[in-house]
Amino acid sequence: MTSSDNHDMLLTMRGLRIEGQSDDEWSEIVKGVDIDLHRGEVLGLIGESGAGKSTIGLAAMGYARPGCKISGGEIIFDGINLLEISEDERRKLRGVRIAYVAQSAAASFNPAHRLIEQFTEGPVEHGVSNRATAESDAKTLYGKLLLPDPDNIGYRYPHQVSGGQLQRAMTAMAMACRPDLIIFDEPTTALDVTTQIEVLATIKNIVEEFNTAAIYITHDLAVVAQMADRIKVLRFGETVEEADTRTIMSHPTEDYTKTLWAVRSFKKESEGVAKSVKPLVSVKNVTAAYGDVPVLHEVSFDIYRGKTVAVVGESGSGKSTTARVITGLLPPREGAVYVNESKLPGDYRRRSKDQLRHAQMIYQMADTAVNPRHRIRDIIGRPVAFYLGLSGNQLEQRIRDLLSMIELEPDVYIDRYPGELSGGQKQRICIARALAAEPEFIICDEVTSALDQIVAEGILKLLDRLQRELDLAYMFITHDLATVRAISDEVVVMLEGRIVEQGPREEMFKPPHHKYTDLLLSSVPEMDPDWLDELMAQRQREGVMESASSS
Repeated sequence: MTSSDNHDMLLTMRGLRIEGQSDDEWSEIVKGVDIDLHRGEVLGLIGESGAGKSTIGLAAMGYARPGCKISGGEIIFDGINLLEISEDERRKLRGVRIAYVAQSAAASFNPAHRLIEQFTEGPVEHGVSNRATAESDAKTLYGKLLLPDPDNIGYRYPHQVSGGQLQRAMTAMAMACRPDLIIFDEPTTALDVTTQIEVLATIKNIVEEFNTAAIYITHDLAVVAQMADRIKVLRFGETVEEADTRTIMSHPTEDYTKTLWAVRSFKKESEGVAKSVKPLVSVKNVTAAYGDVPVLHEVSFDIYRGKTVAVVGESGSGKSTTARVITGLLPPREGAVYVNESKLPGDYRRRSKDQLRHAQMIYQMADTAVNPRHRIRDIIGRPVAFYLGLSGNQLEQRIRDLLSMIELEPDVYIDRYPGELSGGQKQRICIARALAAEPEFIICDEVTSALDQIVAEGILKLLDRLQRELDLAYMFITHDLATVRAISDEVVVMLEGRIVEQGPREEMFKPPHHKYTDLLLSSVPEMDPDWLDELMAQRQREGVMESASSS
């Protein structure tokens, strides 16, 4: 990335206004935003959910998502007013001169086609190159993006590569026509920290090599500090503050920016467990496999009532697989799971309703975890009726009590659909649904990874309060070590289906560590704009840089 002073202007937005529709009413969601972006420059857009980041990023392509319209201002891309040309002319620019990299690579690829087929589609359809040339270019870009076996990985299907590899394959697709501008929309949010480092470094290198301008959208301040030349802070569709990265990271001037910088102050109080206390959940010597492929190897740990065990590790380490064994979705080959010292059947279909009730789960993606066609009263009420047998007025009152418990006003939210809620509100509904069964133990699977930092902190505080009030035990699966510091009592570190280290939170963040724990801790981005460059240089010197094939 280089200084914008010596580069021509590529993108200018002036007085951008965008409206969104709800219940046949239009309201303004982007309110007169200005943007200047030079060739080869990276602009970071940051702010909490609803700030307008993604909406502005899409507008840079002359695009408004369904239910939105660009109602005012101008968007000038390399001298072309995108709002004055036809939609057909805008389509000819998209994918060729302006590209987009979405947050979820898994949802962005067609599962029925190989990676290289999807790469070549853009350049061939737009007449940039023929198929043979595009395939050769794909292999070149796969190599530049440090994908393993770049000559052959393109012949795999999306499900045959890891999340980090798929994210890089999507970046390669965006680069296929050598665009002047790429919009990166939260491209590393769902990745573990070791994979995120690899993806950030390769994105940074390829943007610099091809002198590509970029808009980098994120809610992670430490990430944007590594990627952006300038940062624009947004709130409620308006610009709060904008400055070069070093200035805004070290000396933010606006109170709201300072609040963003200070978030993640929450840290639960943690006390040890008396030796006489029996664990609520015990995972004992569990070995499991998918078909003939072993995925867990003699995994053992305990979870106590009122306590949180954070399970951390990179993608494929066995975190979520362990949760599947505990919930009975994947019967173990060896070992067993015990609740209150009673052995659970390995298959959930052989468990009693009471055994099922006591262990509930909250999922990472609240958007896909709830039925968009059902009202909130049905989403929460169904497990209440199923597990507790309530109906009529008793059922209605229990739903209202649960909404109050998660700090949502019952009269306001009970008859809404999920699409009428924010991301944080939907995750609260998922928490209420888990609580509806009155469990003793809840598995939280990456429940804050898709949320901005302010909303995520609110969810962590809510979970902590509920734990204290209801004496709940949590297994908290996460790749975010800031979350581990905030919420955990005990930490379990997993690698390749094995536990490599475990212990109390305070001990786990003090050296000495297992070398893999050291790698995890060193991979957590810091607010210093030089951190990523210095880390990658250090790892290259020491020869400990993670193999791309493991990410």
